[in-house]
Amino acid sequence: MIKKVLIANRGEIGLRILRACRDMGIQTVAVYSKADQNLKHVRLADEAVCIGPAASRESYLNIPAIISAAEIADAVAIHPGYGFLSENADFAEQVERSGFTFIGPPASVIRLMGDKISAKKAMQKAGVPCVPGSEGALGKDSTQNHALARDIGYPVIIKAAAGGGGRGMRVVHSEASLNSAIATTRAEAEAAFGSGELYMEKFLGHPRHIEIQVLADQHGNAVHLGERDCSMQRRHQKVIEEAPAPGITEQQRHDIGQRCVEACQRIGYVGAGTFEFLFQDGEFYFIEMNTRLQVEHPVTERVTNTDIVQAQLRIAAGEPLWFSQEDIRIDGHSIECRLNAENAETFVPSPGNITQYHAPGGPGVRMDTHIYNGYTVPPYYDSLIGKLIVRGDSREHAIRRMAGALSEIVVDGIHTNIPLLRDLVLDAHFAEGGTDIHFLENRLKARR
Repeated sequence: MIKKVLIANRGEIGLRILRACRDMGIQTVAVYSKADQNLKHVRLADEAVCIGPAASRESYLNIPAIISAAEIADAVAIHPGYGFLSENADFAEQVERSGFTFIGPPASVIRLMGDKISAKKAMQKAGVPCVPGSEGALGKDSTQNHALARDIGYPVIIKAAAGGGGRGMRVVHSEASLNSAIATTRAEAEAAFGSGELYMEKFLGHPRHIEIQVLADQHGNAVHLGERDCSMQRRHQKVIEEAPAPGITEQQRHDIGQRCVEACQRIGYVGAGTFEFLFQDGEFYFIEMNTRLQVEHPVTERVTNTDIVQAQLRIAAGEPLWFSQEDIRIDGHSIECRLNAENAETFVPSPGNITQYHAPGGPGVRMDTHIYNGYTVPPYYDSLIGKLIVRGDSREHAIRRMAGALSEIVVDGIHTNIPLLRDLVLDAHFAEGGTDIHFLENRLKARR
């Protein structure tokens, strides 16, 4: 087993990785920016190394600084968490070249799946269903682009090949606006991602966001851990996630899960990963693969009795998968709410000092957070301050538990989105299940 892991991240995921390592008897090294010296996992780690100032580009995105810290601390492996460098193929490559184990897939696979065009081609070859669209990158020939859009059928969506996080995309409803949409998206993509490569897809009007969690080892074995529904989104950012997805049948789960498993084996995937799909009218359409740990991994853990982070560590150490697909059972229902330091009405970030924090408790309640009484939320990073996860015997039971947990939690001194989360879990449409990805945006528009 790996003896010492450097955690190349911060916040709640830094603490989550530390706890998984501690359970396995693995020593930990926390790296931190000057703004993060009081993070909980920095205080709890066996060793801690400051890697730069508050700005991410000078600390958490500073590859030489992170690798130097691993060398100084004599770490064996580096866990990237999610965000920051977690899907950066150059980082994975440099980690391996420097003699450390990268806890994630090979750099070549990160590159393949990080480019939306090459990822789609790979999935088509593997038999994974994809959204109808361009076979490759969009050219600059206006006539050809118009013909392609007519063939796909309006509305279409223009996407940046190197995009992510909901950025670099634009919906086009008519021929008249196609050229300007392509030009604007290309310019935005070049500025945001350093690449103006675009592709075109059919825009689905009322899809749900369903994703499949996979684990694959270094020996060609792979399994899926069922699906999650992540349709409750605002500006393409997830707010509430749950597992299993309402309305997905055992047969649908088996069929799409098996295709994902076969795709993993075909592309040589290693570690934990997530296939993301749009789901509409009973059909799955692949949109992208996240080659890392997902923020919402706990809901899958709760219904499959699996520790995904520990699985990552064991796989990175070279262990073969210790269970088969037949061993995996979906038991109960789990819901996760993302807690953000932001105003629940305006969504303006709300950094500052937490004067009082009280975590909810009771059977089936889990709180993943790095905050504590007196902790100061810095203004430099993502507003996520924690994740509240519950498990119930049924979806209805899980909703009741989540409503109860949200009524107990206290975070004073800053604004949070807890009031919005309380409203959403009590919403009649959410209770019915199967809301699409536009539900929350439309709900917020209606209240203005």
